[in-house]
Amino acid sequence: MNPLNPLFARRRKHTSAAKLYGAIVAQTRLPLLYQEFGVPDTLEGRFVLLSLHLFAVLHRLKTEGTVAHDLDAGNLARELVDRFSEDMETVLRELGVSDLKIPKKVRGLAASSGAWLQAYEEAFAAGDGALATTIAAALPLEGEPAEAAGGRLAHYLKRVVRRLEAEAFAALKAGELIFPEASGISAQELGDI
Repeated sequence: MNPLNPLFARRRKHTSAAKLYGAIVAQTRLPLLYQEFGVPDTLEGRFVLLSLHLFAVLHRLKTEGTVAHDLDAGNLARELVDRFSEDMETVLRELGVSDLKIPKKVRGLAASSGAWLQAYEEAFAAGDGALATTIAAALPLEGEPAEAAGGRLAHYLKRVVRRLEAEAFAALKAGELIFPEASGISAQELGDI
C-alpha cells in the first residue's frame, strides 16, 4: 500500500468539495433567480440564494450519512461548509473589512448562516407553508414581495432537494452536481405552497 494514499484521498475530497461549491455558486448567480423569483440582486439577496443552495446539498449529504452511515458524506459536508466560510472571508476582504475585524465578522456570518441552515431544515420538515415563510423572512424584502419570492423559492428548493435525492452519492463524492431548471414554475405549483 502506498503511504501517500491518505494524502491523495484528502486532496481528492478537497477537490470534490471545491467542485460542489463551485456548482452551488454558479447556480446562485443565475440571473433568472433574481429576475423571475423577485430576489434582489444585492449582497443580502445573493447570500440567501447561496445559503438555500448550500442547504439543499447539505440536506442530501446529511440524508446519505444517516441512511448509509457514510462517513464520507459527513466529511464532504464539513469541507463544503469550510469552503463557504472561506468564501465569506474573501467577500468580506473584497468589501474592505480590515484584517483585524475579519475573524469577528466571519464568526458572525457563520453563526447567522448556521442559524438559517437550521431554520431551513426545520421548515423543510414542517411543510410547504413553513418553508415559504422561513425563506421570506430571510430575504431582504418585506410584505407581499417577500411572501411571493418566498413561495417561489420554496417550490424551487423542494425541486432542488428532490433532484439531489435522485443523484447518486458517488457523483456527489466526485464533485458532480446538476441542479434542476429554475424556470417553468407554474401558478398551479405555486398555489400548492
